[in-house]
Amino acid sequence: MQTNTPPRSMIRLTRRGRLALVVAGAVVVGTAVAVPLLTLGSAHQEAKPAALVIPEGWRASQVYDAVDKALSLPSGTTRKSIGKAGLKLPSEAAGNPEGYLYPATYPLRKGTTPESLLRAMVTTAERKFTAAPTAAGAQRNPMNLYQAITIASIIQAEGVKKAEMGKVARVIANRLERGMPLQMDATVHYALNRGTAPITQDDINVESPYNSYQRVGLPPTPIDNPGEDAMRAALNPPQGNWLYFVTVKPGDTRFTDDYATHMRNVAEFNALQQGTAQNQSPQQSPAFSQPAG
Repeated sequence: MQTNTPPRSMIRLTRRGRLALVVAGAVVVGTAVAVPLLTLGSAHQEAKPAALVIPEGWRASQVYDAVDKALSLPSGTTRKSIGKAGLKLPSEAAGNPEGYLYPATYPLRKGTTPESLLRAMVTTAERKFTAAPTAAGAQRNPMNLYQAITIASIIQAEGVKKAEMGKVARVIANRLERGMPLQMDATVHYALNRGTAPITQDDINVESPYNSYQRVGLPPTPIDNPGEDAMRAALNPPQGNWLYFVTVKPGDTRFTDDYATHMRNVAEFNALQQGTAQNQSPQQSPAFSQPAG
C-alpha cells in the first residue's frame, strides 16, 4: 500500500524488522513494535511528538523497561512508581497490574510521567474490558473478568495465529472443566522469567504457582498483557473436544482430543527438530510426554 507521508508521522521497526508508519498514533503498516520509536525531523522541521507503542503480549516487566527508556529514566523507575500511581485494579490483582497494561499507542507529551502512563494503560484496559462485546461475553461465562484476562494472556503467550486462538481457549476450558493441569509452556516461561524456549524436564519440575504442569487451575495472575483478539477468544471459544495441541511447524498447529494422535504429532515435531535435547517438549503444547490428569 502506498501513502503520502503526512506532516506528523513516525517510523519504527516491527518485531519482524519491517518498517511501519505511525500516523497520529495509529499504525498504518505492521503490528507489534519495539521501543523507543524513531521520530522524524530535520533542522527545518518542527519537532514531532513522540509516542510509546506497547505490543500485544508484552509482560509488565517489558512495559516498565520500555517506559523507563522512553522517558530517559534510570532502570527500575517505573516499577518503583506502581505504588504511587493510584491504579484502579480489581481486588484479585492485589496491586499487580499484569494483564491491565493495555497494548496500544500512548503519546509522550511534556510532563508525562511513569505514573501517568501506567494510569493511561490501566484506564484503557478498563474501558476495553468493560465495553459491550466483552461484557456480554463475560456474562455468558462462569469465569470472572480477571480469570478471563488470565486465560487471554495465556492464549496470547502461546503465539498461535489469530484464527487458532479460539481453539486454544477451548483447550484451556476443557482442561479446567476436567480438572486437568493446563500444561502450558507459556506459564513455565513466565515462572522462569524468560522468553520462548523448548521446555525441559527440569523446567516442568520447577516449584512455582505459575507452573501449570505441576498445578491444576489457572495461574494466580495473567502472564502478559493480552490484546482484543485473545480476550475475545477467551470469552467466546468455539465448541470442540480438544485437549491437546502442538505447533508441528510454523503455520501448522494441530488440535486433538486423542492422546495417541497428539503424541504422533509430537513425534513429527521432534523429527523436524533434530538436535533438540532428549527431554525437551514441543513449544506451545499443553502436554509433555505423559497423559495429563
